[in-house]
Amino acid sequence: MDGKLAADFLRYSAEKLTQLSSRIQDCLDKLTYEQVWARGADSENAVGNLVLHLCGNVRQWIGHGVGGQADVRVRDREFAARGDVQTAELAERLEGTVRTALDVLAKVTPERLAEKVTIQAYHVTVLEAIYHVVEHFSQHTGQIIFATKQLTGQDPGYYRHLKGSAPHDETVP
Repeated sequence: MDGKLAADFLRYSAEKLTQLSSRIQDCLDKLTYEQVWARGADSENAVGNLVLHLCGNVRQWIGHGVGGQADVRVRDREFAARGDVQTAELAERLEGTVRTALDVLAKVTPERLAEKVTIQAYHVTVLEAIYHVVEHFSQHTGQIIFATKQLTGQDPGYYRHLKGSAPHDETVP
């Protein structure tokens, strides 16, 4: 892969993870402990479960699969949690997990993007692993934002800059 294209992909992936993580942190700040762990039915996931799940996914796919760290994930625990973790600790875990992932991404070379790795019995390239994490993170961030809107009755305003024709500073949509 072209070096500039690889650098652009890695930069954008890091920016997206940073932006999405920030939005989740914002949602956690707006929710009470009870709201973080609220679920409409036992088959649904609470915001807390989704945060634990994202931490596990990022650690496994980026930390382990791309960065070579130990794979310590127990996926079923992410969904089995029922208010086991305080909101501040969820926020800290997410921040630390994303910070570690960003450190791993900063060390990926253009040549490594084509390297094959095996994660959860999936044989993928490093590029595919990174792409999976960013799209997966985005999907669950959307769920967390939706849940936060429902639980608080407030729009977080992430796209209010699009209501007018004035230029905006946001570089990552």
